[in-house]
Amino acid sequence: MPQTFQVSSQASYLHNGLCYHGNRLVSGPLEALIGHLLPTAEYYPDKTYVFTFLLSSRLFLQPQQLLKRLSEHSSHQGAVKGVAPKLLRLLSEWSQSFPCDFRDQRTMQRLKKLSHRLLCTDQVFRTEEQLKPFGGLIKLSVLGEYEQALGQIPAAAVERLTPRRDPPPEMSLSTPSSWAQQLTLIELERLSYVGAEEFVQVFMSRGAEDSEKSADTPSKTPFLDAYVDWFNRLSSLVATEICLPEKKKQRAQVLDFFIDAAQECLNIGNFNSLMAVMSGLSMAPVSRLRRTWNRVNTDKFHILECLMDPSCNFYNYRTALRGAKQRSRTAHSSHEKMVIPFFSLLLKDMYFLNEGCSTRLANGHINFQKCWELAKRVSEFMSWRRVECPFEKERPILQYLLTGPVFTLRARSSLLELGSFSSSLLGRSSLLGLGLHS
Repeated sequence: MPQTFQVSSQASYLHNGLCYHGNRLVSGPLEALIGHLLPTAEYYPDKTYVFTFLLSSRLFLQPQQLLKRLSEHSSHQGAVKGVAPKLLRLLSEWSQSFPCDFRDQRTMQRLKKLSHRLLCTDQVFRTEEQLKPFGGLIKLSVLGEYEQALGQIPAAAVERLTPRRDPPPEMSLSTPSSWAQQLTLIELERLSYVGAEEFVQVFMSRGAEDSEKSADTPSKTPFLDAYVDWFNRLSSLVATEICLPEKKKQRAQVLDFFIDAAQECLNIGNFNSLMAVMSGLSMAPVSRLRRTWNRVNTDKFHILECLMDPSCNFYNYRTALRGAKQRSRTAHSSHEKMVIPFFSLLLKDMYFLNEGCSTRLANGHINFQKCWELAKRVSEFMSWRRVECPFEKERPILQYLLTGPVFTLRARSSLLELGSFSSSLLGRSSLLGLGLHS
């Protein structure tokens, strides 16, 4: 269903071409919205408006086009006393909040050129302002290094693994609580690199230029993609670890371990790892191990399963998430402030907000109510990722979670097919030559 927004009973009015309900901007022509962003000697836009416009503007305007408009504005107004430092401040906010907008070399050079011109226009502000617009470029350099590091993590996806008698030492010498804490460390680290603009970029309709791009074209959402890949990896790791032990007793121990780890993730407020673990536990090669499941007390599992039930638009999960948000708002320690939402559902909600609300109204105005709502949701998420993680790193566990071998999709399919066949005939399975007992 299309999203609807509550409109105040206060009278609507126009100001500088923009439509307001009460004191809230609700719509306006693109030109008027850009004008509302541009500072003058007497005016600087509200910080919330700056973030909201810069985030949502990519729905109807390319970042390089907006930068060009700022450059044109500086040519007309930059010489006016007091305007140059305000323009530098705006560029600083932009480059700090959305550094990936300047990944393109031409856009970056245009930013540097514009900043230099503004500094030369108003020399009195040079020492105070000269480095501000480049803080985002420093952050961009860090993002580039992180993106490169992600590609170098030697996580193994394999077709065949050797069966083993016991769980890996990273599991047998640790606790579910420690694993949940290390999962939370990984979640927060990955989240810290996801750019606000990626939430908009991921569901933008692709234009002709994008549809013709080659496979070598860099992703516009590299850190969001990496975070989604992490969820899939964790799910596969859980399924792999359960399927590897030779004996039902050892498999049941691993199964118990992950159920307890999922419970600890819930206690922390790490819903994304919780859902990834539950997804791994629900994979067909695992769920078909009936004799292994019979050795496990499944009461806790069924409670968690009910919590993550997708029916009624994930009603149970959303109720638990509201509770975690409330706890975070009143928290006195970083342990209680933790909120890591189920990321795929968050993206789905963003997608339906975009699809269910028109970006442009019938009169040609930009629907800024949609922009406010989008910025509100992204801002809330960005506040969650800034929480300081109170847990200490346990490097052996981190290393295993990030690089331990997992079955490929094809191998998991083979597990399912062979397991079903042998279970029906013999009550025993020899899955991928692993000698697994159902």
